[in-house]
Amino acid sequence: MKYREFQEFADISEDAMEYAKRLTSKKIILIDGYQLAEFMIDFNVGVSIQETYEIKRLDTDYFEE
Repeated sequence: MKYREFQEFADISEDAMEYAKRLTSKKIILIDGYQLAEFMIDFNVGVSIQETYEIKRLDTDYFEE
């Protein structure tokens, strides 16, 4: 499956879990809002970069004689 449909559930109810288990023609993964936000950030869906930070380390070769 190339694209998955996302359905956000604030609190995943027992009814929703049972319904998802009963479906045989589709595989449904239930996620909460926090998980949805993590997926959106991880896969760059509906987000944009606001700031970028550089992390630097000391180059010890510079000080070798």
